[in-house]
Amino acid sequence: MNWQQLTILFISAVLAGAVNAVAGGGTLLTFPALLWTGQLATVANATSTVALWPGQLSSLFGYRKELGENRDAIIRLAVPSFMGGIVGALLLTHTPPGVFARLVPYLILLATLLFMAQAPLASWQRARAARALNAESDAPIEERNRDHVSTLGWAAIIVFQFFVAIYGGYFGAGIGILQLAYLGLMGFTNIHRMNGLKNINGLCINGVAVVIFMANGLVQWHIALWMALGAIFGGYAGAGVAKRIGQTYVRAIIILIGFSLTLSLLIKKPAGSTDTGSRAEIRRTIKPKAD
Repeated sequence: MNWQQLTILFISAVLAGAVNAVAGGGTLLTFPALLWTGQLATVANATSTVALWPGQLSSLFGYRKELGENRDAIIRLAVPSFMGGIVGALLLTHTPPGVFARLVPYLILLATLLFMAQAPLASWQRARAARALNAESDAPIEERNRDHVSTLGWAAIIVFQFFVAIYGGYFGAGIGILQLAYLGLMGFTNIHRMNGLKNINGLCINGVAVVIFMANGLVQWHIALWMALGAIFGGYAGAGVAKRIGQTYVRAIIILIGFSLTLSLLIKKPAGSTDTGSRAEIRRTIKPKAD
């Protein structure tokens, strides 16, 4: 891999770290960049997951108070998050590279549509939380801050989280939006607690996926570590730039990239789309033979 490709990958990771800090959707930047450098789709997916995972760790610090208040919810959702993440990651490792490559345009289209739904969903949730607060304005403050979820609602949340985690372990782009949607529908009204739960669930899902991808040799480590540095830098320093540009423009750029990539991949077969067989092509990609 030449220095121009490494530069593009680093810049994509910096931008991904920055947009994840203010809007989410960084995978829609790093995954296409890895495909552009000629990585197999499965390898690109795994490498992107590993590269962006450290940034999720740092995001937890900002929600430490909300996480402490949601200890019971975290424990309840950790199990389906881990189990679903394992199932999804194992599905990816057993999907022939060519099959996954043919799914990629549709997965990116789904992730882009989910990303488009993020802004109206956030507005709906803020309005819903405000109505709940007004309705309970005479109640004690601790009661007003409590999320009201029934036993049946919790059962639905756990089941839904399991399937979200399967998708997250397999591909992952857009899982945060899905989680915010069902948490709001099931009775959560405090957006900060919902964001805290979303982040730690994502950490569980991607964390177990990272381990499985590592064990199956799907990660280009020199690329993943290089991009991880970019993502950390972007999350720390680049967020200020993204904020100055404004979420509206950042989101518009990501949506444009998502739709453009979907169209281009439907027209032009991505790397690995003709490989329907074993792991041989992946092994050649990860560990090329010396000349």
